[in-house]
Amino acid sequence: MGSDGRVLDCSSLYRDFDATFFRDHGLEELASRVGSAELPEVAMDHQRLGAPISTPQKIVCVGLNYVTHAEESGQAIPKEPVLFMKSPGTLVGPNDTVLIPRASTKTDWEVELAVVVGKRASYLDSPGDALSYVAGYAVSNDVSEREFQLERGGQWDKGKSCDTFNPLGPWLVTANEVPDPQALEMKLSVNGVLRQHDSTKSMVFSVEYVLWYISQFMVLEPGDVINTGTPAGVSLGHDDVPYLQPGDVMELEVSGLGTQRQVVAQG
Repeated sequence: MGSDGRVLDCSSLYRDFDATFFRDHGLEELASRVGSAELPEVAMDHQRLGAPISTPQKIVCVGLNYVTHAEESGQAIPKEPVLFMKSPGTLVGPNDTVLIPRASTKTDWEVELAVVVGKRASYLDSPGDALSYVAGYAVSNDVSEREFQLERGGQWDKGKSCDTFNPLGPWLVTANEVPDPQALEMKLSVNGVLRQHDSTKSMVFSVEYVLWYISQFMVLEPGDVINTGTPAGVSLGHDDVPYLQPGDVMELEVSGLGTQRQVVAQG
């Protein structure tokens, strides 16, 4: 979508917004072609929106990155970023149905700021270098099954990697359009009840620090996604806030990045 609100068809030029697209400076090339006949305008009425990027090589997540969420989860505020992985196959569109796993009784929501990596990042010298490696930002719902994650032994990944557990989008907002990723308002409601409302300024570890930190342990490739953590307001830790049930509706927003809406169904 262009800055003027028009939706442009890029299919004649690019197969997908994938690792190759970002690696080959696709964003810069695409920006130079806006306004040309190669990118005709299309109407989005009744069209499904997919995730704004194709399947990334990896989705890296940061846990407990808001003080209030750590407290409601009954866990200590981390001294270093808590990292875990989420299957790239969880990625779906911003308005797609979210499926509750068959054995689940504790499927939960998490509004997050997602960072999409624009170029290969390995052993970055300092956090101050990190934002130059960002292609853009998007709204992410890090859907989580808490029993699988916390009560069934092993690592968190199996509570995070169920089918449809990462709606992303609606847009990838390029980094130049987000002057301060630590000044974005975040909201999530379930069935019209506001459950999460905070700002990225409340992160324990900033976006630039998280990128720098992750690059010390693994290579970040173009198109990789980093989910940067969720604020307080999830069902976990609140007996009076029910987990998701079929028919529930989640609505998410991050300022400047758009909105999501998912209906929950049984898997």
